[in-house]
Amino acid sequence: MDFGKLITAMVTPFKDDLSVDYEAAARLADHLVNNGSDGLVITGTTGESCTLTMEESVELYKVVKSTVSGRASVIAGSGSNSTKEALYLTKGAEGAGVDASLQVAPYYNKPSQAGFFAHFKTIAENTGLPLILYNIPGRTGKNVEAETIIKLSEVENIVGVKEASGDLEQVSKIVSDTSDDFLLYSGEDFLTLPILCLGGDGVISVSSHIVGNDMKEMIEAYAAGNNVKALRIHQKLAPLFKVLFINSNPIPVKAALNMVGMNVGSLRSPLVEATDEEKSKIKNVLSGLGLV
Repeated sequence: MDFGKLITAMVTPFKDDLSVDYEAAARLADHLVNNGSDGLVITGTTGESCTLTMEESVELYKVVKSTVSGRASVIAGSGSNSTKEALYLTKGAEGAGVDASLQVAPYYNKPSQAGFFAHFKTIAENTGLPLILYNIPGRTGKNVEAETIIKLSEVENIVGVKEASGDLEQVSKIVSDTSDDFLLYSGEDFLTLPILCLGGDGVISVSSHIVGNDMKEMIEAYAAGNNVKALRIHQKLAPLFKVLFINSNPIPVKAALNMVGMNVGSLRSPLVEATDEEKSKIKNVLSGLGLV
């Protein structure tokens, strides 16, 4: 299974009235694929999934799939903290023709490891889509432990994990104890290069909205054995990796996209726009990279 090395977790553009701007979503998807992205995650955390309706999400899947079909993979962020709701949206995504589903660990209700296993296995057994697990304890409140992910990797259509625990020991154990075809993606831009060094397969990225070609070059340099070049690119991009997370994602990246001329609008409540101070910091970094 190959979804690519650089996958962008795409923002959801909104109009002034905060309705979904499907035309802007198509333009953004096309831009991302033309600038380094091998695949796109739609309605993930960065896509403000929590404030989108089922109908909006499915329409986004259809629009983006139609836009990039044959050029990039489309992965639906169709997880939920309710197994029933996650399965319902995943079936909608499957009907929309996406290539895979990203399934976030159930948040807020903090299940046991057995609960995580049952949740993901139930979804896998009721869809034909390949599933990529998404472990992000900073948002969900609980870590999906390496042993649980390793056990889940044996389920036929669970094909990978987006690891955003920040725990490189856990990453190393998952890579070591799963089959060679089980995919492990970094869920943090700053850890992309370290995770590649540990045997990871790529990144599901936020920063690639802005520097997709640079990130693709970094990944390809590492794959070619040019570690010095890969490290040099990482160091150049490190300030951007940091500034795009000075507030909750996707607040900073939406501000950055608007600054570079990719109008994606504002955010749905309870998220609010970046402050003037935050925008100044973001603009300074973009200016340093020659982007504004």
